[in-house]
Amino acid sequence: MRFLTKFEQPIFEAPRGMAQFLLAANLIVFGLCFVQSGAGDIAPDILLRYGAMTTGAIERHEYWRMIAYGFLHANPIHLAANMFLLILWGGHLEKRVGALYFAFVYLSGLLAGAVVSKFTSPSAYLLIGAAGALSAIFGALAYLWASGKSEMGWEFFAISVGIAVALIAIHSRIDWGAFLRGFAAGMICCVCLDVMERVVGLLLRCKFPEFVKVNTFVAFGLAVLGSWPVLLFYFPAGQSWLLPVMAAIAGAVVVKALDLVLTMKKGIVFVVIVLAATNAALVLLFKDGLAQGLMSLCGSEWLGRYASQSPFANACANVDATIVLTSVVTLLVTLIVYGRHLVRGISDVGFLANTLRAERVRYRGL
Repeated sequence: MRFLTKFEQPIFEAPRGMAQFLLAANLIVFGLCFVQSGAGDIAPDILLRYGAMTTGAIERHEYWRMIAYGFLHANPIHLAANMFLLILWGGHLEKRVGALYFAFVYLSGLLAGAVVSKFTSPSAYLLIGAAGALSAIFGALAYLWASGKSEMGWEFFAISVGIAVALIAIHSRIDWGAFLRGFAAGMICCVCLDVMERVVGLLLRCKFPEFVKVNTFVAFGLAVLGSWPVLLFYFPAGQSWLLPVMAAIAGAVVVKALDLVLTMKKGIVFVVIVLAATNAALVLLFKDGLAQGLMSLCGSEWLGRYASQSPFANACANVDATIVLTSVVTLLVTLIVYGRHLVRGISDVGFLANTLRAERVRYRGL
């Protein structure tokens, strides 16, 4: 039997689901900016409109800029260099920690860059680019390697640093501090996730499949976001601090309930059905916002020439029915996307549950 040594770990790992999503999002946003700017170098006013991090953004409670700025790039060279690094590093980290934790590391780099820049940048600044998020990925990989949790050798890091420096040098205006802040944030985030996984391993019996982790986290976050104003209205004045506590408790209950269901024979079937129903219910939860968006779209110049044609005319004339149909489609699409897991669960005789329990015992930490 032939065993791979850590020096035989391939330098390149194809990007997976979350890395592919981030890659596509960056390309789409740059395409929108390029169309509006009409030139390769995106105008500052367009960058500001789409979410560049700038002076006073936090004071104005424009917190969305703390994430949005990371999807904006100044020109094609800036974009190409960052996307190459995302491809080079993203596949390795997502393969090792999964899509959800990969997203956490990525966001940690963005948030660290946005917050620290507020205190270290001059009085007027414009922050864009995914540099902090990408260096966070590299920092997480470095932690996994230093702690013996990765099969990658030092050659990978030496080559990666050389490529990164060469690509960064092409771009004339570089905030090197963003890379250092992102690197530190990625390492710290990875350490926290490692510790959390060790603690969670003492409380849960199963290792959750990645699609369950991602769908549950997103659905729960959207459910809290959608119901927050209503719940806040019913809380007595001065006791609103109880709401996040209750949300955290509810999240823990949901996680433990999923853990117990996954230990059952064919439990994965029940989980898939519940996730599909939850996704459909979220469409109805946000029906007011979706209705406003649909009406704006129907009245827009972009869709105006199609609004009188079927099926657009029917959708615009029957907004409520369209939203209900969207909810049903969401249910069916979720079942189709998770079809492989559904079929596997239907034919399960207990092996799948035992495998998930064995993986929880086998892995301690990340």
